[in-house]
Amino acid sequence: MSSPLAPLVAVLCNLFIAYVVYFVARVAYYFENYSIFSQGLHGKAIADAFAGGVAFDSSAIMYTCAIYIIMVLLPLHLKERGTYHKVCKWTFVIINSIALAMNLMDAVYFQYTSRRTTSTVFSEFGNEGNLAGIMGIEALKHWYFVLLAVVLIWLMWKLYVTPRLEARKCRNWRYYVAMVLSLVAMVPAVVGGMRGGLAHSVRPITVSNANQYVDRPIDAALVLNTPFSILRTLGKNVFDDPHYFDDKAQLEAIYTPVHQPDSAAVFPPKNVVVIIIESFGKEYVGAFNHDLDGGSYKGYTPFLDSLLTRSMSFKYSYANGRKSIDAMPSALSGIPMMIEPFFLTPASMNDLSGIARQLDDKGYYTAFFHGANNGSMGFQAFARATGYQQYFGRTEFNQDPHFGGDKDYDGMWAVWDEPFLQFMASKINGFREPFLATVFTASSHHPFKVPEQLEEQYPEEGPQPIHKCVRYTDMALRRFFEEAAKQPWYSNTLFVITADHTNQTTHDVYQTDLGLYSIPIIFFAPDGSIAPGVRDDVVMQQASIMPTIMGILGYDKPYLAFGCDIVNTPASHTWAFNYNNGIYQYIKGDLMLQFDGEKTKAIYRFKTDPMLRNNLVGKVPEQQALERELKALIQQYMDRMNGNRLIATEKSAPQDA
Repeated sequence: MSSPLAPLVAVLCNLFIAYVVYFVARVAYYFENYSIFSQGLHGKAIADAFAGGVAFDSSAIMYTCAIYIIMVLLPLHLKERGTYHKVCKWTFVIINSIALAMNLMDAVYFQYTSRRTTSTVFSEFGNEGNLAGIMGIEALKHWYFVLLAVVLIWLMWKLYVTPRLEARKCRNWRYYVAMVLSLVAMVPAVVGGMRGGLAHSVRPITVSNANQYVDRPIDAALVLNTPFSILRTLGKNVFDDPHYFDDKAQLEAIYTPVHQPDSAAVFPPKNVVVIIIESFGKEYVGAFNHDLDGGSYKGYTPFLDSLLTRSMSFKYSYANGRKSIDAMPSALSGIPMMIEPFFLTPASMNDLSGIARQLDDKGYYTAFFHGANNGSMGFQAFARATGYQQYFGRTEFNQDPHFGGDKDYDGMWAVWDEPFLQFMASKINGFREPFLATVFTASSHHPFKVPEQLEEQYPEEGPQPIHKCVRYTDMALRRFFEEAAKQPWYSNTLFVITADHTNQTTHDVYQTDLGLYSIPIIFFAPDGSIAPGVRDDVVMQQASIMPTIMGILGYDKPYLAFGCDIVNTPASHTWAFNYNNGIYQYIKGDLMLQFDGEKTKAIYRFKTDPMLRNNLVGKVPEQQALERELKALIQQYMDRMNGNRLIATEKSAPQDA
């Protein structure tokens, strides 16, 4: 190849070889663990898993081969020598040989872990001195993998394409233009491959995204590859057991997230609809803020204000995190964000429970709705991992001829809330009962726009750009409930409405360490089975949504959730938790304790001191008890994350902190 584009062509050919190597390694991984994967993967499911694996292979290949790509495409004619390109060849083959060995070794290790190896492997075996012997024994037992590795490495060496340019052609302007353009062309491909996409709404893919391609969490290991799993989790193993309590029995006695059913529990088949609203802070709801602005504050949610008169809500209700990816595990699985978003940690590959999985055991049909591109934000992966049977995203919306397709897309994030909630209502009408339907809205989001045809109806109002979006989403909710009220399933349904997190704030009380987490949490039953009113005797949080739903339904099996059943827990025992820049915040009674993992930094009586001005460290008798309870919560969380114990199996009855 003597064309100035020869180096680019060579790079593309060699990257293709790397993809083939990763594909063969995945096939080997599948057959080595066939007895496990065959239980959940058949036909199309296998194809979906392998197709999904391309994105993770792309990320791993672009990370590991980035140096090689730069070496070959460097616009410098002096490098066009045989020795230099031999170094490039060795670099490519060695890097991908290591990746191949990692994948094949992990195929063997999977039988012990039921998951892809992550960066925790380095600490797990850091003090072991017998690894070489173990690896030698396994190599003998799995000689066919050794043979496969040798064959693939030999093929990489033989098939490697070396660009050959004539020396005299490397000194003219065409060479430099071709090299610069080739390098520039590869930049978006490399960055996009690393991230899993180039769209601004796409977060860099993590190990948890693999769940969107499979039904069982264990099968996500086939979608992933080991180099990716290790690279993506380096520095992410944040769940270090603090060992506050060496006595496990003592720890369980202080706090356990395992909820045991009441012996008299009766489970009626009641439908459940959970609505998680993007960026819908409590500040925006007029009914919660009668005392703001001297009593003149009206808020931006006339529909929710009216619904609250028929609902149970809470004066003190909080998000467990500050991001959308924190809200999903908190609200739907009772797993609050602690230190790092659960989605972004190796623990996201643990066996998970959640509302969907628990209700699936009771014969519920379960579906999750999110109007963004399918797979966006990792929501599809998490929904599938926690047991939702069906996912409805932008793809399904566009396929429905009764709706506007791309005409209803906001051009940035997702389908506008009003048409998407109507789409959800139409789909629910075809569900068998009982069902669980969950939706995550999107329109009250930066850049804070409303549909063009409604801009005059929802002009800029109030001091924050988000306010018009809140009004729009409130209208979308009203229209959804108007449509739902016409349906026969409506009267036998429990509706739960909450926000994922807060957003733009105006009033000082919503800008404190606690106010930043203040969101509405609303339970509404059209049949009147839930007494309406704003409860000020309890502390509510997203992580308590799942256990409260289970309590209202009379769920009669053990389950795990880091939260309280508000209906059946004494008010004085209810609590909330959030994590704020290295500080654990524990809210119980009228106190908020801030703890840095070793000592208490502050205590406030937040009900009478909402601006958190009077630090009471060492001045309240409850401090020691609060510290003890929070330490037990932290240790239970860390221990269960690291030990993959997020499914209820224990027989001991829980003790609410």
